[in-house]
Amino acid sequence: MDFRDDARLDSSQVESGGRRGLPGGGLAIGGGAAGIIALVVALIFGINPGDITGSDPAPVGPRSNLGAQCRTGQDADQNEECRVVGVVNSVQDYWSKAMPDYRPARTVLFSGQVNTGCGAADSSVGPFYCPADQRVYLDLSFFDQLQSRFGAKGGPFAQAYVIGHEYGHHVQNLLGTSARVRGDRQGPTSGSVRLELQADCYAGAWAKNAYETGLFEKPFSRQDIEEALSAASAVGDDSIQKRARGRVDPEGFTHGTSAQRVKWFTTGYQSGDPAQCDTFAGSI
Repeated sequence: MDFRDDARLDSSQVESGGRRGLPGGGLAIGGGAAGIIALVVALIFGINPGDITGSDPAPVGPRSNLGAQCRTGQDADQNEECRVVGVVNSVQDYWSKAMPDYRPARTVLFSGQVNTGCGAADSSVGPFYCPADQRVYLDLSFFDQLQSRFGAKGGPFAQAYVIGHEYGHHVQNLLGTSARVRGDRQGPTSGSVRLELQADCYAGAWAKNAYETGLFEKPFSRQDIEEALSAASAVGDDSIQKRARGRVDPEGFTHGTSAQRVKWFTTGYQSGDPAQCDTFAGSI
């Protein structure tokens, strides 16, 4: 995944250093290794939800001056935070053209813990989207865990896949799709699983069209796509449950199996059409 050296980055779409001061409210929607914060972390990782929904998170790290650091595609190729800026720019440029009335959402980079419109969270929940403040939250240490803990290949495009997935949740929020889940949050055909698989499909649709946003040197390579598929497979419910518990319980699924996540990212990528991502219709 190579950015055009002269591509201009819009660093205003990404905040670094975390956010504080918003009252908690609503459910955060996750990708990567976590899902709806209080529920999925408790089910999969055995963590007390109270540990990540307190009202007084520890201080976050110092803010980076992304405006000064992240100006061009060359910066994105050399700096991880700038790469996030570049991917976010591309994803939002795609959706602003693909979806009428799309409204941009910021990504917040944090370290350790962060306070959000959905409550306080820490790095253990993985990347997530908060509908209450319409922001994507991302601790970059997650990508190291994606390799060391979950067995993914890693690589820049694994990061891009996760970001594309989280912005898929933003699109679902804008369209009102997220509300279809209601209380249907667990099980192999649950609303939660369908929502997460659709976000995977949306990430694939962006990946197919990303070159057209003008930020990348060339269309994504087969190696890039394999990094995304490896990440999608690594964070399937069955894969995570087997690592954590030594067994698989479909009734506890919230995101879909490894095979399903790969299938729906591939559906989006091969078609390049978000209209093909209706996971709420028929079997998944």
